[in-house]
Amino acid sequence: MLWIIWKRLMKILGKHFPYYRLRALFFRAAGYEIGEKVYLGEDLIIVDELTERNTVKIAHRASIAERVTLVTVSNPNFSRIFNFAPTSKGPIVIDQDAWIGTGAIILPAIKVGEGAVVGAGSVVIQDVPPYTIVAGVPAKILRKINLPEMENTEGETQEKTPLKVAETGST
Repeated sequence: MLWIIWKRLMKILGKHFPYYRLRALFFRAAGYEIGEKVYLGEDLIIVDELTERNTVKIAHRASIAERVTLVTVSNPNFSRIFNFAPTSKGPIVIDQDAWIGTGAIILPAIKVGEGAVVGAGSVVIQDVPPYTIVAGVPAKILRKINLPEMENTEGETQEKTPLKVAETGST
């Protein structure tokens, strides 16, 4: 019971605190895995069971814009249709260097790949591959992203293709 009260308080502070680094600190205290140099915009909503931990994992350098909703569990609660309605539950993983646009909604059991971009207002209902731009309701792949050669955190050079946005065809 004490954990539920603590988690709820940390989620409220994390959602409304005016500084993104402290927002990340409060969400970590609420039991979520948040990497280094992560930007969490104001009004982040995480829908989950208050008794659970580690239902959301956000890797290093990910950017979550304002008013994003992460839904790890969805069911009709006390409704009489509970036994008949489809329910969904599962952790959300946002990989390193991913960017989630303002107002996006990510549904349960979704992985947003490394360097992926989710457009503002999108509803993500399936995994997003690495270095891919998705947008829409439901979110669909718009383009692949190709990166230039870049240096990793250990000072080693990683081979990447030239920087450009590759068209994947019609949407």
